[in-house]
Amino acid sequence: MGDQDLPGVLVAGLEGSYGICEDHVGDLQKHFNLITMQEFLENKMQFGPKIQAVYIWGGKPAVDQELLGSLPSLKIIASAGVGLDHLDLKLIASFGVKVANTPQAVSNPTADMGMALLLAAARRVVEGHMLASAPDREEFSTNWMGQEVTGATLGIIGMGSIGYKVAQRARAFEMKILYRNRRRRKLEEEEAVGATYCESLDELLQWSDFVLLAVGLTPQTQRLIGKRELSLMKPTAILINIGRGLLVDQEALVEALQTGVIKGAALDVTHPEPLPRDHPLLKMKNITLTPHVGSATHQARRLMMENLVESILASLSGLPIPNEVLLK
Repeated sequence: MGDQDLPGVLVAGLEGSYGICEDHVGDLQKHFNLITMQEFLENKMQFGPKIQAVYIWGGKPAVDQELLGSLPSLKIIASAGVGLDHLDLKLIASFGVKVANTPQAVSNPTADMGMALLLAAARRVVEGHMLASAPDREEFSTNWMGQEVTGATLGIIGMGSIGYKVAQRARAFEMKILYRNRRRRKLEEEEAVGATYCESLDELLQWSDFVLLAVGLTPQTQRLIGKRELSLMKPTAILINIGRGLLVDQEALVEALQTGVIKGAALDVTHPEPLPRDHPLLKMKNITLTPHVGSATHQARRLMMENLVESILASLSGLPIPNEVLLK
């Protein structure tokens, strides 16, 4: 715990897989009295009234009705990242509590990750590494091929801040960009990246060499890509997911990869995370997997922390909250 006179902020922990970044603890303790979930659970009567904010890092701690009812002084839930599928916004609002996230901080690194996965899958980088480093390898085939990226068609599903930054990067590869979004972008924004809006998802899937998911998870987007959608894609196409694992029907994806319905996939997100160690996706050569690290750079994580601190301090001072999430 930090200074007892500072505002109490609940965190999942100070170490471990779901603890806040160790490098951030000192900075946070300049502003807040950090109370871990374990400390809170061991003495709710003492700590409950002191907690004015919940600091969510890596989706933890989980916020439910029981927790909200145990924090009478709670003013804000500050959640790192852009995704909100782990929060019941209506429930939180019913307790008079605000919510803030960090959308700008994650846009660039996640877009970088999207392009990294696209390139890695297209040029079979992971397979190539295994081939080049195999201890018994004596020669390389001159006919070991990948997919061309330059000039290919990229279909982006979800043209928010991350999707748009992917488009900016893809344009440097002279890619033709199609996109599907809840709301169409302004004409000048489309022209800036050479993007064409698709009236239907089917159209985007049929024409794209690469399909990239950068859309948020909602009841409407859950399993957005299933067996039917995969069947519409080119047999040479590659699916990239930097959104949420549940955007894709994983059983359908396994079948599509096994039977050649699509060429490959590159996923930074799955469901669950991590996948069971016997999951068929872990045994396939035509898939590239990373452990949900789209925003995992030192620079981005520090900016996320600074954004959360700014939002919490604004809330406690009764000022407008940067990056406040409003119910729609």
